[in-house]
Amino acid sequence: MLQIPKEELKSILVKDGLLSPEKFDSFLKKAGNETASLARLIITDGIMSEEYYNTLSAKYYGVPLVELDPATIDKKVMQLIDERFAQQRYIIPFRKQKDGSIDLAMEDPSDLATIQFLERKFNARINPYLAPKKSFGPVLALYGKQQVESFKKIIEKNIQASLKLGAKDEEEAAEEIPIIAITDNLVSYAFALGASDIHIEALEKEILVRFRIDGVLKEIIRMQKEIHPAIVARFKILGRAKLDEHQKPQDGRIRYKIGDENVDLRLSILPTLYGEKVELRILGSAGHILNFEDLGMYSETVEVLERNVTKSFGIVLITGPTGSGKSTTLYAILNMVNRPEVNIVTVEDPIEYNMQYINQTQLNPTAGVTFATALRSILRQDPNIIMVGEIRDNETAEISVHAALTGHLVLSSLHTNDAPTAIPRLSDMDIPPFLISAVINAIMAQRLVRRLCATCMYSYKISEESRKEIKDQVKALGVEDEINIPEIFFRAKGCEACNNSGYKGRMGIFEILEANEEIREYIVDKTFTLNELRKLARKSGMKSMFEDGLKKAREGKTSLEELMRVIRE
Repeated sequence: MLQIPKEELKSILVKDGLLSPEKFDSFLKKAGNETASLARLIITDGIMSEEYYNTLSAKYYGVPLVELDPATIDKKVMQLIDERFAQQRYIIPFRKQKDGSIDLAMEDPSDLATIQFLERKFNARINPYLAPKKSFGPVLALYGKQQVESFKKIIEKNIQASLKLGAKDEEEAAEEIPIIAITDNLVSYAFALGASDIHIEALEKEILVRFRIDGVLKEIIRMQKEIHPAIVARFKILGRAKLDEHQKPQDGRIRYKIGDENVDLRLSILPTLYGEKVELRILGSAGHILNFEDLGMYSETVEVLERNVTKSFGIVLITGPTGSGKSTTLYAILNMVNRPEVNIVTVEDPIEYNMQYINQTQLNPTAGVTFATALRSILRQDPNIIMVGEIRDNETAEISVHAALTGHLVLSSLHTNDAPTAIPRLSDMDIPPFLISAVINAIMAQRLVRRLCATCMYSYKISEESRKEIKDQVKALGVEDEINIPEIFFRAKGCEACNNSGYKGRMGIFEILEANEEIREYIVDKTFTLNELRKLARKSGMKSMFEDGLKKAREGKTSLEELMRVIRE
């Protein structure tokens, strides 16, 4: 929701007789001085309508107000920008004027950087309009409808063409144009939908294709079983796997050109009862490495992280279960510290993003390249910063600690449920407490929650039952401080823009433990307990992941139900 400065909003609402100055101040206190939450509170209370607030916003920013209608949108003009950019910025070019200028609907018409970028891109003047966020959904869904129709037509057309070509051996069939078109469209469609994985599964009588989107598997299409061998063979050729091997699992790596981007895929082939299953992990490209804000970090978390990853030595750990976004955060850190004067070397399994100016090493156990052996070689490469994909064993832990002690900054990940638990986890790997105390800079734990669809999101007042649930969760986490529980939370109904799921995209929830002198001293204390470490960390300013998520739920970035689901997993 576009923000009007609180003093300006107060003046307008009091002048229009909608509330008294005292009533406005009480809303301001509830909102915690956040203007967006303030407006939402006043709207939820029924004092003003969302339409009224949009009118005020348009007047304040000096732009026309437009209600987007899919029936009146110029489809050719809309296609001037791709769906991903439109969704990220909540912008839609909807009309072209006779003088060549383009009318642009924006959720935030004060975003001058985007306006200037598009003026350079189109070589035309941009006329910004304010559009309510809820009106973007049906229009953004037009992209999806066109993609679905185009994808299904192409796939069906090429399946029929492949079947008409008749029986051939797998390798020959895999090089035919229809099979190439099918596999290429599967990958490009998955990329367009923001999928992280493609599953091509052999059933008894057909092929099932599913994409993992926002952490959830969704069925995309079913195809005739006759083309299954050719599709598997095509991915084997691309991933340099053995075509004549059908009884053993195989791995590979594929690079696809999608539009202007190079996209890397990790290939896994697994023999199953009805044929080989293909799994493709979409690794993206270096151009899609997210910054800390995109990951969902608040400024106070970013400050602590930046302070510790810019030190010349020590260890920074990112912890969490499998699939919690640890690698993405590590790449965001590498992206930040990547400078010409710094030598950065990594050992990864797998290399998910190919990063310029960073020396990346792929694990290869069959060739004797493990985390431990690669680390020994890396230390002879005169590195400033070392990134170890994961500390899995005692040997890797020992070498990482040694590297941190000898003047290197080490970045790595660890499987623990929260940040403080990383300390006893390192102790379990036989690292002495005095060494842990000496090298640890910071430990950040994280999880991924789904983002609420901004198009169909609505606010509601929390029930007493939900309030009790939050208090119980806080108590279960061992948080003794009183946490301010907001009155207003958000849900989403489900709409065309989010495929009726109520969610679109994911973000992180975080907690970060910074090793100050008090914490370092406690790590070597013989009376050390994990509960006391947690208390000491909170005393030093650490907020739990649950508190971070609760703030995001209060701001409408995720739902309370999603937060509870993720925290309890």
